[in-house]
Amino acid sequence: MKDKYGRLIKYLRLSVTDLCNYRCIYCMPEDGINKKSHSDILSIEELTAIAKASYELGINKIRLTGGEPLLRKGIITLCENIRSLSPDIELSITTNGSMLPSMAAKLKAAGVDRLNISLDTLGKESFRRITRKGELSEALYGIKAAQDAGFDNIKINTVLLGGINDSEVMSLIELTRDNPIQLRFIELMPIGYSKTLDKSMFITVKNIESLLMGADYTVDGVARVFRFKGYSGSIGLISPISHSFCHKCDKIRVTADGKLKPCLHSDIEYDLRGLNGEELKAAIKKAVLNKPLYHQLDTIGSEAVRNMNEIGG
Repeated sequence: MKDKYGRLIKYLRLSVTDLCNYRCIYCMPEDGINKKSHSDILSIEELTAIAKASYELGINKIRLTGGEPLLRKGIITLCENIRSLSPDIELSITTNGSMLPSMAAKLKAAGVDRLNISLDTLGKESFRRITRKGELSEALYGIKAAQDAGFDNIKINTVLLGGINDSEVMSLIELTRDNPIQLRFIELMPIGYSKTLDKSMFITVKNIESLLMGADYTVDGVARVFRFKGYSGSIGLISPISHSFCHKCDKIRVTADGKLKPCLHSDIEYDLRGLNGEELKAAIKKAVLNKPLYHQLDTIGSEAVRNMNEIGG
């Protein structure tokens, strides 16, 4: 599939729930969200049908997101269903890691290729401050469980938060010395609930680029990747604000309640619920064709009307 600007769309981020066991300060309100009824959320069968239609239209990379996707009942079945579509699909999951000690091996057996695990800090108190509910040990045990289960291409997602974790950058980078992981620093985006945060928290990756001088440099998708000589892992910089990558964006998103978003920061959504077969494919193709050329974060800000947990982080 190509949009009207000629971009080849091959990446689907499929949200399976908007619920989470954490309350990260940049993602959702402290008191959580109004829980949707079961009938308002895509069923495992509907999620599978959307994945199948997308694959048949040319999508070859599917990432399951949330909320916290491992909270979703039937997540293992969904992974098995998607894997059965083709061995060529790159199937991955973004998770806070807290449930990986009991689920990592099952996910690996179900055909998941890669895990992205959120870890914004190495400090116990700052972890609690950021997540409001989580414990640092949960994330660290989750990373260890993923490695023990055989996931050897783990990516760690770290959202840069001015005044909270920006003093830890070197400590976080040191995680890549002996661990074959990619630690990815991601710019905080003013979207949904995060728009209420103090402006001082919004810092760019330019603040840490000087720390990567002398490292080898490559590009991996939307990330600029750096690797220090002798280190087992690498450092990625993802900069949707300071280095916009809209011109090569190849992804679409489907929310847990069945809305296809051609752009994260647009308020335009296409309802996929109740559609099947060629009708479902036609709706996906229509949404792709109308994918915006770029976001307007640096001018009017995000136009999305949902919090990140409601879109799929």
